[in-house]
Amino acid sequence: MTSTKPTQQASTSHDGLTHFDATGQAHMVDVGAKAETHRIALASGIIRMKPETLAIISSGTAKKGDVLGIARIAAIMAAKRTSDLIPLCHPLALTRVAVDFTIQADAASVLCEAQVETFGKTGVEMEALTAVQVGLLTIYDMCKAVDRGMVMTDVKVMEKHGGKSGSWSAGN
Repeated sequence: MTSTKPTQQASTSHDGLTHFDATGQAHMVDVGAKAETHRIALASGIIRMKPETLAIISSGTAKKGDVLGIARIAAIMAAKRTSDLIPLCHPLALTRVAVDFTIQADAASVLCEAQVETFGKTGVEMEALTAVQVGLLTIYDMCKAVDRGMVMTDVKVMEKHGGKSGSWSAGN
Protein backbone atom coordinates (compact mmCIF):
# COMPACT_ATOMS: atom_id res chain seq x y z
CA MET A 1 0.00 0.00 0.00
CA THR A 2 1.33 3.42 -0.94
CA SER A 3 1.52 6.10 1.72
CA THR A 4 -0.50 9.23 1.05
CA LYS A 5 1.28 11.29 3.74
CA PRO A 6 2.87 14.50 2.48
CA THR A 7 6.50 13.95 1.61
CA GLN A 8 9.27 16.03 3.11
CA GLN A 9 9.93 19.08 0.96
CA ALA A 10 13.43 19.01 -0.42
CA SER A 11 15.54 22.03 -1.29
CA THR A 12 16.28 20.51 -4.69
CA SER A 13 13.80 18.98 -7.04
CA HIS A 14 13.85 15.54 -8.61
CA ASP A 15 15.82 15.73 -11.88
CA GLY A 16 15.41 19.52 -11.91
CA LEU A 17 11.60 19.36 -12.16
CA THR A 18 10.08 21.67 -9.56
CA HIS A 19 6.80 19.78 -9.12
CA PHE A 20 8.56 16.68 -7.77
CA ASP A 21 10.32 16.35 -4.43
CA ALA A 22 13.64 14.56 -3.88
CA THR A 23 11.85 11.19 -3.76
CA GLY A 24 9.95 11.79 -7.02
CA GLN A 25 6.58 12.51 -5.44
CA ALA A 26 4.43 15.24 -6.99
CA HIS A 27 3.85 18.32 -4.86
CA MET A 28 2.77 21.92 -5.17
CA VAL A 29 5.87 24.12 -5.18
CA ASP A 30 6.37 26.15 -2.00
CA VAL A 31 6.57 29.78 -3.11
CA GLY A 32 6.29 31.21 0.41
CA ALA A 33 9.85 32.55 0.53
CA LYS A 34 9.80 34.05 -2.97
CA ALA A 35 9.65 37.80 -3.48
CA GLU A 36 6.52 39.34 -4.92
CA THR A 37 7.29 40.91 -8.29
CA HIS A 38 5.35 42.13 -11.29
CA ARG A 39 5.01 39.03 -13.46
CA ILE A 40 3.98 38.99 -17.11
CA ALA A 41 3.63 36.18 -19.63
CA LEU A 42 2.76 36.32 -23.30
CA ALA A 43 1.60 33.17 -25.08
CA SER A 44 0.35 32.54 -28.59
CA GLY A 45 -1.21 29.88 -30.77
CA ILE A 46 -2.82 29.43 -34.16
CA ILE A 47 -5.91 27.73 -35.50
CA ARG A 48 -5.83 26.81 -39.18
CA MET A 49 -9.02 26.31 -41.18
CA LYS A 50 -10.60 26.36 -44.61
CA PRO A 51 -10.59 29.80 -46.25
CA GLU A 52 -14.41 29.66 -46.31
CA THR A 53 -14.47 29.21 -42.52
CA LEU A 54 -12.17 32.17 -42.05
CA ALA A 55 -14.47 34.22 -44.28
CA ILE A 56 -17.41 33.40 -42.00
CA ILE A 57 -15.41 34.48 -38.94
CA SER A 58 -14.18 37.66 -40.65
CA SER A 59 -17.61 38.68 -41.88
CA GLY A 60 -19.30 38.00 -38.54
CA THR A 61 -21.91 35.72 -40.14
CA ALA A 62 -21.38 32.62 -37.97
CA LYS A 63 -24.71 31.19 -36.82
CA LYS A 64 -23.51 31.11 -33.19
CA GLY A 65 -22.58 34.79 -33.16
CA ASP A 66 -19.39 36.84 -32.85
CA VAL A 67 -16.79 34.06 -32.89
CA LEU A 68 -13.77 36.12 -31.85
CA GLY A 69 -15.66 38.14 -29.26
CA ILE A 70 -16.91 35.00 -27.55
CA ALA A 71 -13.49 33.33 -27.86
CA ARG A 72 -11.91 36.38 -26.16
CA ILE A 73 -14.27 36.12 -23.19
CA ALA A 74 -13.66 32.36 -22.97
CA ALA A 75 -9.89 32.91 -23.00
CA ILE A 76 -10.08 35.49 -20.21
CA MET A 77 -12.29 33.21 -18.14
CA ALA A 78 -9.87 30.32 -18.70
CA ALA A 79 -6.88 32.34 -17.50
CA LYS A 80 -8.77 33.09 -14.29
CA ARG A 81 -9.58 29.39 -13.76
CA THR A 82 -6.21 27.83 -14.62
CA SER A 83 -5.58 26.50 -11.11
CA ASP A 84 -8.90 24.61 -11.32
CA LEU A 85 -7.70 22.86 -14.48
CA ILE A 86 -3.98 22.24 -13.91
CA PRO A 87 -3.54 20.27 -10.66
CA LEU A 88 -0.34 21.83 -9.29
CA CYS A 89 -0.87 25.46 -10.37
CA HIS A 90 -1.22 28.04 -7.64
CA PRO A 91 -4.44 30.08 -7.64
CA LEU A 92 -3.41 33.61 -8.58
CA ALA A 93 -4.97 37.03 -8.28
CA LEU A 94 -4.53 38.19 -11.87
CA THR A 95 -4.23 41.92 -12.41
CA ARG A 96 -4.62 41.86 -16.20
CA VAL A 97 -5.63 39.48 -18.97
CA ALA A 98 -5.55 40.79 -22.55
CA VAL A 99 -6.44 38.56 -25.49
CA ASP A 100 -6.02 39.53 -29.12
CA PHE A 101 -6.91 37.70 -32.32
CA THR A 102 -5.27 38.40 -35.65
CA ILE A 103 -6.85 37.08 -38.83
CA GLN A 104 -4.18 35.75 -41.17
CA ALA A 105 -6.01 35.54 -44.49
CA ASP A 106 -3.00 34.33 -46.49
CA ALA A 107 -2.63 31.31 -44.18
CA ALA A 108 -6.37 30.78 -43.55
CA SER A 109 -5.74 30.99 -39.84
CA VAL A 110 -6.34 33.00 -36.70
CA LEU A 111 -3.50 33.89 -34.34
CA CYS A 112 -4.43 34.16 -30.66
CA GLU A 113 -2.16 36.06 -28.26
CA ALA A 114 -2.75 36.33 -24.53
CA GLN A 115 -0.87 38.54 -22.09
CA VAL A 116 -1.43 37.81 -18.43
CA GLU A 117 -0.11 39.81 -15.47
CA THR A 118 -0.02 39.62 -11.70
CA PHE A 119 1.96 40.96 -8.79
CA GLY A 120 2.95 37.85 -6.91
CA LYS A 121 5.31 35.04 -6.02
CA THR A 122 4.89 32.83 -9.07
CA GLY A 123 4.67 33.33 -12.80
CA VAL A 124 1.65 33.43 -15.08
CA GLU A 125 2.88 31.32 -18.00
CA MET A 126 0.28 28.61 -17.40
CA GLU A 127 -2.51 31.18 -17.29
CA ALA A 128 -1.39 32.68 -20.61
CA LEU A 129 -1.12 29.23 -22.24
CA THR A 130 -4.53 28.20 -20.91
CA ALA A 131 -6.09 31.40 -22.21
CA VAL A 132 -4.70 30.79 -25.70
CA GLN A 133 -5.73 27.16 -25.86
CA VAL A 134 -9.28 27.82 -24.64
CA GLY A 135 -9.61 30.77 -27.02
CA LEU A 136 -8.65 28.47 -29.91
CA LEU A 137 -10.95 25.70 -28.65
CA THR A 138 -13.83 28.18 -28.56
CA ILE A 139 -13.21 29.13 -32.18
CA TYR A 140 -13.24 25.42 -33.03
CA ASP A 141 -16.47 24.88 -31.10
CA MET A 142 -18.23 27.78 -32.76
CA CYS A 143 -17.17 26.80 -36.29
CA LYS A 144 -17.05 23.00 -36.19
CA ALA A 145 -20.41 22.71 -37.95
CA VAL A 146 -18.77 24.05 -41.13
CA ASP A 147 -15.17 22.87 -40.63
CA ARG A 148 -14.35 19.86 -38.48
CA GLY A 149 -10.80 19.76 -39.85
CA MET A 150 -9.51 22.88 -38.12
CA VAL A 151 -6.09 22.41 -36.51
CA MET A 152 -4.80 24.16 -33.41
CA THR A 153 -1.02 24.45 -33.45
CA ASP A 154 2.05 26.27 -32.21
CA VAL A 155 0.72 27.04 -28.72
CA LYS A 156 3.72 28.38 -26.81
CA VAL A 157 5.05 30.90 -24.34
CA MET A 158 6.54 33.79 -26.28
CA GLU A 159 7.99 35.70 -23.33
CA LYS A 160 7.88 36.05 -19.57
CA HIS A 161 9.03 38.74 -17.18
CA GLY A 162 9.51 38.96 -13.43
CA GLY A 163 10.69 36.73 -10.67
CA LYS A 164 14.16 35.46 -9.85
CA SER A 165 14.88 34.38 -13.43
CA GLY A 166 13.95 37.79 -14.85
CA SER A 167 12.96 38.09 -18.49
CA TRP A 168 12.92 35.38 -21.14
CA SER A 169 11.87 35.53 -24.80
CA ALA A 170 11.34 32.72 -27.29
CA GLY A 171 13.38 34.75 -29.77
CA ASN A 172 16.51 34.55 -27.58
